[in-house]
Amino acid sequence: MDLETLKQWFTLKNVLDLLEHYRSFGMIPGIVFTVLESFFPVLPLFIFVMANAAAFGLWEGFLISWIGTCLGSIFVFWIARKVGQKQFFRFLSRHQKVRRLMNWVERHGFGPLFLLYCFPFTPSAIINVVAGLSRISRQQFILAVLFGKMVMIFMISFIGYDLAALVKQPLRTVAVAIVIILLWYAGKRVEARFSLTDKEPSKEDS
Repeated sequence: MDLETLKQWFTLKNVLDLLEHYRSFGMIPGIVFTVLESFFPVLPLFIFVMANAAAFGLWEGFLISWIGTCLGSIFVFWIARKVGQKQFFRFLSRHQKVRRLMNWVERHGFGPLFLLYCFPFTPSAIINVVAGLSRISRQQFILAVLFGKMVMIFMISFIGYDLAALVKQPLRTVAVAIVIILLWYAGKRVEARFSLTDKEPSKEDS
């Protein structure tokens, strides 16, 4: 099974069926899914969070997804920091865009990281690795992850906990669609802001 086939298999229905099948394990499967997404970003975090909320309810589903995705992000950060001098990570850190992102994280710290983690469509797996390779403190990173992911996971959980309402209440569906579009747009603006900020010094130097 290739990655594309694997990604297509993880539909909301299939994930809900898995959670139901392993319900005797409690919240562990829901946590495992969201932890794995941090290591394999091809997996659909949006689907996992919605499934947890639909299967366990809004608050318990939110807590399960938040614990899992925070643990996964911190694990990836820790691994990148521990083995950052190994050949692959050394090569990665020399890449121009990665180096720019590392410098940006080091200069701005908690605030921009928090914003990036608030948006469900930013490449958080890459950000985790880059933060681990940078010199940002562990405390700043962990706080940004905990609070940023809290915002993002709650928004997705709110969408997923009552899927029937999306069909029965068209106004709510429209509101959800607008929120998703705004989040996507805001995330792109933050990424664009990062790019502009990093290009400015080079202009001054020239």
